[in-house]
Amino acid sequence: MVKNLKSPVTYAKMKGLMSQFSALIKERKALASDLMLKLVASPKIYRRFDSHGFLRPEEDAADELCFRGASPQKVTAADFDYLKVIGTGSFGKVLLAKQKDTKNYYAVKVLQKHPILQRKEQGHIMCERSVLLRTLNHPFLVRLHYCFQTSGKLYFVLDYASGGELFYHLQQERVFLEPRARFYAAEIASALGYLHALDIIYRDLKLENVLLDRSGHILLTDFGLCKEGVDREGRTGTFCGTPEYLPPEVLEQREYGLTTDWWALGVVLHEMVYGQPPFFSESRSRMLKNILYQPLLLSPGISKPARDLLQRLLEKDPRKRLQNLAELECHPFFSSINWTELVEKKVRPPFRPSLSGPVDLVNFDPEFTQLPVPPSLSACEGSGLTFPGFSFTSDNGPAVSTQFSRR
Repeated sequence: MVKNLKSPVTYAKMKGLMSQFSALIKERKALASDLMLKLVASPKIYRRFDSHGFLRPEEDAADELCFRGASPQKVTAADFDYLKVIGTGSFGKVLLAKQKDTKNYYAVKVLQKHPILQRKEQGHIMCERSVLLRTLNHPFLVRLHYCFQTSGKLYFVLDYASGGELFYHLQQERVFLEPRARFYAAEIASALGYLHALDIIYRDLKLENVLLDRSGHILLTDFGLCKEGVDREGRTGTFCGTPEYLPPEVLEQREYGLTTDWWALGVVLHEMVYGQPPFFSESRSRMLKNILYQPLLLSPGISKPARDLLQRLLEKDPRKRLQNLAELECHPFFSSINWTELVEKKVRPPFRPSLSGPVDLVNFDPEFTQLPVPPSLSACEGSGLTFPGFSFTSDNGPAVSTQFSRR
């Protein structure tokens, strides 16, 4: 799709620009100061929804595939009817699919092997699988049901979140009132706290990766940028993510830890209550410089607890930033939240998506749903062993345990 450059630059359009110029920058390994100049010089415009960062792949993961817990391949591509496209990404599409024998509906992420291998992204794909296998016991993280492959494609069969992206709903309403923003922020924080308890940094929190289920609860999805093995004191240094959600320590290519996810939560909360990210500018380089150097400016119209929480999440010094879920749970902004009931899904969502049935796609962007379903998705050609250990079949039932340890 080619954008009309003469039309006014809205935040939604700018978000598309920022999320999608990854292909130009991915192979460049410059210092942060050099990066700024290259961002300004980039003339191309890309569609929204390239979820795999805008810089180079993680070097330490590319050569070290996370082959874990492989199960015999019990399910194949031919076991599903592929109904509609509901999302697109760097390497393929996400489709609403119906399993032929069970009649259950799933979101099936179908990735093309060739570009993954060409860009040496095997590590990200296998670590996404690994993280999905480790996060089956949290109600606000999308679950993996099956993995399988053909000679040319990889298939992740995931929970179908029929409420669509939170980004799409915010586009329709421009801003959320504080009670609604608080509910989503609390459920997101609970999911992040669970990941951190497993020594996982999410690194890709953004509104496009926050989905709503049919009841209005959130589900985080897309774990391709996660980093495993990082505990509370641990650090990593890979430059990856989506520009407007990156904290200063990542932009400066310093080592960083779990608090990068709390910065991103601050950005998401700011978007929900103000309608745009905190350091937004129509100029790409200016926005990144704002993140680095501009003091946080909060307009009137939100409560004192909301302002304080944003200031503590969007603290440029990661050592002074809120550090963990326990600190968030005690913050006055969340004083009305019963965290035990929240995780047990006993807190009623403030918004329930309007749905006439499982194939009602009213909550998905027509930009996706109008795309044709790719042919031959059900073909069961020889799978090969391009991604050994990829296949997986879940033995878990539909219920999700809500008992988990928190850091």
